[in-house]
Amino acid sequence: MKVTALKSLYKPTDIAVGSARSCYFGKNIVTPEAVAKWDKKNELLNSIFKAGHHTTLMHYHFTFLIEGISRLLIWRLLHSHPFYNSEQVSQRYAKMKPQNFTYPKKADKKKWQNYYEKMFIYYEMLIEKLTPEIEKVLPKFKKKEAVKKAQEFARYLLPLGMNAHLYHTVNVITALRYINAAKVIPEAKDEAQEFVRELKEEMLKIDENLAPLIEFAENEEVVFPNIDIQKIKKEKNVKDNVEIFDVVDYDFELNINYAGVLRSSNIYLDEAILGSFNSYIKLSLSADAQNQRHRRSPAVRPKLEDIYKREYYIPKIIKVKGDVLDIYKKAVDYSYDFFEKESEILGFSEAAYALLNAHNIEIIEHNDFQEFAHKAQMRLCYNAQEEIFDIVYKQVKKLKEKGVMAADKFLPPCALRYQQKIRPICPEGERFCGVKVWKMNFDEYQREI
Repeated sequence: MKVTALKSLYKPTDIAVGSARSCYFGKNIVTPEAVAKWDKKNELLNSIFKAGHHTTLMHYHFTFLIEGISRLLIWRLLHSHPFYNSEQVSQRYAKMKPQNFTYPKKADKKKWQNYYEKMFIYYEMLIEKLTPEIEKVLPKFKKKEAVKKAQEFARYLLPLGMNAHLYHTVNVITALRYINAAKVIPEAKDEAQEFVRELKEEMLKIDENLAPLIEFAENEEVVFPNIDIQKIKKEKNVKDNVEIFDVVDYDFELNINYAGVLRSSNIYLDEAILGSFNSYIKLSLSADAQNQRHRRSPAVRPKLEDIYKREYYIPKIIKVKGDVLDIYKKAVDYSYDFFEKESEILGFSEAAYALLNAHNIEIIEHNDFQEFAHKAQMRLCYNAQEEIFDIVYKQVKKLKEKGVMAADKFLPPCALRYQQKIRPICPEGERFCGVKVWKMNFDEYQREI
């Protein structure tokens, strides 16, 4: 793994102390340059930090270039909270390579290499088998995208040990929380510690005055929360893979702020935030990796070991193709057999790298109506990942069935832009799906792939 922090003109602690002093300095703003020369800088920094006055540490953002990190650790740590921004290599659009995998520290590397290589063979086999099938259902002008679409479905057979590279931006407090949280991470424990070591080195290269804050983060107590998903399911009478409950109904005006590219609804908060609901969702790890990008739709994600079942997602196009389905099931069964044997040897945490993107998990998600209006635009678009499209469609459908007043306002981008008279109706340009969804009723939405 390699973590590199992009350098900035100013040190984070100079900005933090400058912003703190400016609150009480009536004459003028206190600049970072002035703080760098102040002999009591570290004294004030440590004082306000230990008192919990952390907003001053949120002005500076680290941008880390991260290479060789597993999808498992990204899912569990880097993307499991709202306080980040990432641009990550896509398994939907970029062809994966067989050498880019993380190996558990105490694993038999040859055995794991054989496993990874075999899963990669299945991945490539599925791409080859699916490409002509996808060509048949794509519109003429989209047929050249058949291979990429095949990759999108074949990636379900890639293990969580598959590595990624990404730009990852967080403020100082979030970076310190990573250092603290990594102590109790339920999966990828060894890799999390490696990540933290690299993180600390890069932070201290940027600013050596962060050392006492890092030490504090290393020593403060932390727990991973116990989440009884079965209790929640029983209390909320969950019987489906998507269930809606705890609805706070509140109607709101869906205006042009929601439909514009800038989505100024995030600046001008309106009555939509007064409506909300919770959801139980069973989904694949692949779909949840997409789901996490909606940072204002936070979700409770239990330890994988606590909710482990041999259950997995099968894309619709694979279900209807007998020979392709046989390959898919064979690959998944092989993967589960390998994982369960390795789990006995290495423990669940480290063996979890062998779990596939297709593996199903259970989460509890919370949405206010304003955020969900945005999420619906992104995920009811016909270009969205099929599985998460189906999940959001089901959420909206169930809200409609419950008679929620605002449910008719959860629309794909083209339908909302058409309603608000914004041109072009589809904002995707050459990525237009080829279907005039804005002319359809909600119950007519149907995707072949």
